[in-house]
Amino acid sequence: MFMGEYNHAIDSKNRIIIPSKFREKLGERFVMTKGLDGCLYIYTLEEWDALEQKLKQLPLTNKDARAFVRFFFSGASEIELDKQGRALIPQNLIEYAEVKKEIVSIGVLTRIEVWSKEKWEDYNSSNMDFDEIAEKMNELGI
Repeated sequence: MFMGEYNHAIDSKNRIIIPSKFREKLGERFVMTKGLDGCLYIYTLEEWDALEQKLKQLPLTNKDARAFVRFFFSGASEIELDKQGRALIPQNLIEYAEVKKEIVSIGVLTRIEVWSKEKWEDYNSSNMDFDEIAEKMNELGI
């Protein structure tokens, strides 16, 4: 399980340092792809395989299912850490997430999310009503 929030920067070669707490669980190779809300998702290879199996079960005749699968897989890249624990972010993902210099990596259960610092701050100050969200989670059995 991934959890926590880490602030760091992207270097001039589009590399980020994966926090050591995340590297322990992530392994040396993983999948990075476009995430929802304008961030990037990072999955372990095992978690990516599990997600792939679920997405394979979606009906090809469903337009939304096709769009969702395209979104996730068109941006997906298998990434390998270098010896310093850095990961190269592909240019298409840099552009998608609008990553500039400062980034925030957060652990979200089975994945890591990578946000541009600006987007993360905007997301956190968006006046979401967490009490209302908690009530909706209760309806889902949480």
